[in-house]
Amino acid sequence: MAEIVSFPDAGKAEALVVRSLRDGVLRLVLNNPPANALSIALLEALIAELDKAGSDADVRVVVIASTGNVYSAGHDLKELTAHRADEDQGAAFFERAFRLCADLMLKIAHLPKPVIAEVDGLATAAGCQLVASCDLAICTDTSTFCTPGVNIGLFCSTPMVAVTRAAHRKQAMEMLLTGETIDASTAKDFGLVNRIVPKQYLAQVVSKYAGVIASKSPLILKIGKEAFYRQLELPVEAAYDYAAKVMVDNMLTQDAEQGIGAFLGKRKPEWKGE
Repeated sequence: MAEIVSFPDAGKAEALVVRSLRDGVLRLVLNNPPANALSIALLEALIAELDKAGSDADVRVVVIASTGNVYSAGHDLKELTAHRADEDQGAAFFERAFRLCADLMLKIAHLPKPVIAEVDGLATAAGCQLVASCDLAICTDTSTFCTPGVNIGLFCSTPMVAVTRAAHRKQAMEMLLTGETIDASTAKDFGLVNRIVPKQYLAQVVSKYAGVIASKSPLILKIGKEAFYRQLELPVEAAYDYAAKVMVDNMLTQDAEQGIGAFLGKRKPEWKGE
């Protein structure tokens, strides 16, 4: 059963995140219509939910989905613009908003559990950044993506960080320099998404992927995700040295002993999380 949680935006009765947990899969649904803009309140809500998920043993996988026809339009431009009337012309608020957004993306990367973006609709600017920051992304065949900041005089510099790490370099530059919208097929070619499915099957396919991942050892998923992002930062020789050490430490865990023994004995493993 869905549980509506997190912080309601000013003047709204609805909560900004709809939360549900089933069979180890936590669904966090953005609920800030019509565009699911990443307001300060929504960013804080998502960070709070991920904080709780990180320490909740019942959560194995996190799915970030949304309501409506827009996955997320990125930063709330009306909220940002309103602070131009501040004494500092909005500088402090702008810094807070962009820092908070970066904190969310880093929280996803550092979360010891896989995060899947379930995308149906437009993901633009920081919304595209959110998709690119998730470990996996599955979208409908009508979804679209863009980093259109260049069109309004605000280059998508922070979305660029995630997009350039998910997409191929020249394709990322194409998105950033033109600001044009790409379709789901192009997004898959660029490397932004893993799978494209018809709208009516999106939740079913995401649930299947999440369920498969949730069946693995949570400790091994944690070790693997951390190692994946850490080795990307290293030169290739250092990456192999680091990865070899991770493999040794991994082999010494009870779950590795259990998993290998189960494979050799042709039985189902019983994960201990140790």
